[in-house]
Amino acid sequence: MTTPGPADIDAVYRAEFGRAVATVARFVGDVDIAEDAVHEAFADALRTWPNLGLPSNPGAWITTAARNRALDRLRRESTRAVKETDAVLLAPPSEEVEVVTVADDQLRMIFMCCHPALSPESRVALTLRLVCGLRTSEIARAFMQPEHTVAQRLTRAKSKIRQANIPLRVPPAHLLPERTSSVLACIYLVFTEGYFATSGPSAVREELCDEAIRLGRLFCALLPDESEARALLALMLLNNSRRAQRSVDGELVPLEEQDRLQWDRSAIRAGLRCLVSAAADGAGPYLAQARIAGAHAIAPTWTETNWHAVVSGYDELLRYSSSPAVLVNRAVAVGFRDGFDAGLAALDEVSEHPRLAGSHIVVATRADLLRRAGRLEQALGYYRDALATAGTDQVRRFLQRRLDELSAGS
Repeated sequence: MTTPGPADIDAVYRAEFGRAVATVARFVGDVDIAEDAVHEAFADALRTWPNLGLPSNPGAWITTAARNRALDRLRRESTRAVKETDAVLLAPPSEEVEVVTVADDQLRMIFMCCHPALSPESRVALTLRLVCGLRTSEIARAFMQPEHTVAQRLTRAKSKIRQANIPLRVPPAHLLPERTSSVLACIYLVFTEGYFATSGPSAVREELCDEAIRLGRLFCALLPDESEARALLALMLLNNSRRAQRSVDGELVPLEEQDRLQWDRSAIRAGLRCLVSAAADGAGPYLAQARIAGAHAIAPTWTETNWHAVVSGYDELLRYSSSPAVLVNRAVAVGFRDGFDAGLAALDEVSEHPRLAGSHIVVATRADLLRRAGRLEQALGYYRDALATAGTDQVRRFLQRRLDELSAGS
């Protein structure tokens, strides 16, 4: 056993919180109790691990401790006698829980979060909380909303789950179609939080990327004729193929600087197969995004990227979504296709979008386009502004590197 510090325990929290909640909730049948118990288990870890050392399987340790905490609480609450009996019957022996059904538990959790009785905003917030393990402050950053607003939304959503007795299960086959779009959105949300973390020490959370791809494969198996499920899996595989190059030696590496020889060719081939299959009989937002990812995946070099295909993909995507993030990414692609002044003009169309207020995304994008257009003094100011609001340490270091490069050259 190694002696962990606070950063090590926080890393376990980010990796294991959602999994532990999903597993314990299956045992006890109550998400609130499961979430509280997992928090208590991490409090126990903070007290004991610095002295006893990091367990060989931290996730199993947390899950076992949380399950025991949950069962203790149920035993104390006489009004929940039936649940106590059920939980005891479902509970495994007292040794550490071997978490062998993580993917299934996570999928059950996503289906619960995506129940039609919940609002779309609540579904997203619950997924970020219960599946991704984000703290309320981090979800508020993702929503670009006050923390108390997000906290109230989470409280109301969990109360709705309890009052409506929303089950923690994959629904029967005839109910799957009505949940498809929400479940796919939440699976992609898990992936995007892993691929570009909202906050924390690293811009990439590998465990969330892997979990999302497992969930995507499970959902494709549940609904093999759903073309958008295959398109989403294609999108995640194609993006994930370059995950190892997104962050190298703790530093964020932009796409144009990545070593393409290090991209995962097997993931690219699998992603392209899914893309071809999805395109044969379907259309939708994930297919549009997968086409964009495919254009990047097959380009031999950055300069040989087919920017016409990329912009076309974003134009197709805008038929399904007016997300400001899509408009920002399209502006970058327009810059490479038509010139950086054209990209800046396209960015102007979204720069005042209320959902981007306080975010570094537009400011950093403007700084990059100005840099490429040779307007270096203007770029310096925007890089400084972006640095002040960046969410992760790696993004801040990347922006600081750009700022230092420009300052040295000016």
